[in-house]
Amino acid sequence: MSTTIQKTALACLAALAVAGSGVAQAQGVQGLTDNEIQIGYIMPLSGPPASLGLAILVGTKIAANEINAQGGINGRKVKILAEDDGYVPTRTVQGVRKLIHTDKVFAMTTLSGSSQGQAALSLVKESGIPVVSTDVFHDDLFNPLVKNVFVIGTQYAAVSAAVTRELAARYPNKKWAIVSQDDEYGTLTRAGFDAVQKELKLNVVMNAIYKKGQTDFSAEMLKVKAQGAEILYAGGLVRENSAMAKELERLNHLIPMGVAHVSRVPAMLELMGSAAAKVYSADYFAAEDSDKGKAFIEKAKKLVSEDDVKRINRYTFSGYTGAVVLFDAIKRCGKSPTWACTIAQLEATKDFDAGVVTGIGFSPSNHMSLQKLTLLKANPEKMSFGPTN
Repeated sequence: MSTTIQKTALACLAALAVAGSGVAQAQGVQGLTDNEIQIGYIMPLSGPPASLGLAILVGTKIAANEINAQGGINGRKVKILAEDDGYVPTRTVQGVRKLIHTDKVFAMTTLSGSSQGQAALSLVKESGIPVVSTDVFHDDLFNPLVKNVFVIGTQYAAVSAAVTRELAARYPNKKWAIVSQDDEYGTLTRAGFDAVQKELKLNVVMNAIYKKGQTDFSAEMLKVKAQGAEILYAGGLVRENSAMAKELERLNHLIPMGVAHVSRVPAMLELMGSAAAKVYSADYFAAEDSDKGKAFIEKAKKLVSEDDVKRINRYTFSGYTGAVVLFDAIKRCGKSPTWACTIAQLEATKDFDAGVVTGIGFSPSNHMSLQKLTLLKANPEKMSFGPTN
């Protein structure tokens, strides 16, 4: 065979190899083939925080299975590539780097928790990959605007303000107490509470700050009772709020208690038991016992395993919402989506209804969709939160 013929044959083989690798890859767009689109996911999937990450992953899987059953995104089936960061910022950075540069995903539906997402932010910004987050509310993710990051949710100060305002209307002229932890979350919680306290001139008879990780709240709850407090804002997380409620029950002083939406999980209600009877929260996701919540769970039963259905809570709604908003934006880009088009379509999203949360919207100058909060009440018997009316 002559040298000329050999070169021609090799050129043809190379052309066939490129064609076989998928049109999208040939065009230099990562995470896409003719038949598949790869989406990255990073959350804790092991250790104590795993229940959070697994619940969000279930929501992401529901969204992926739902659109795949309809033929995928413009003919491409969604494949979720999940990384476990254990809620450790250094592992978040490693996982995000792997998803972007090794796995080469097209986009991401999560960025783990607040400090974790903040740690990986510079890497995400540098890459330019589209990211939709429904569980990271640190200001750095959207203020100043980050071109490729979109956040759906609220802020901690807004939650404590909403819960305080609603409980003040429901239980007027009562004495208040607030017990919160000594970190950024606690600071923001107190900021929202203090704003409403000043506005409504609430009678606050006790204001205590505890060290993060504290487990014994007997002294604080004894003081709540001694001061005659009739409503408590518990500014902790799952275990801390549970310990406060149980101690109040032991003291025979069960009073209405407000908690943030981050504690709105079955685990907290299981720990509280009957002490959860007067616990309230505010959230932008539907209550599990609402019509929207029940409809979602029925849909989930057709799309994921029985074990996955058992993991459903408000964080599942979160994972689902972030995924469907991202998928919708990619779909609007047509057969040849790019990062630039996806970002532009996310910026054009207006009044998007994900079923379990409504009114999602962004703009070129605002990548934070601030959602409306609704007061919810705990139901210890069903281990869930439901509407208050």
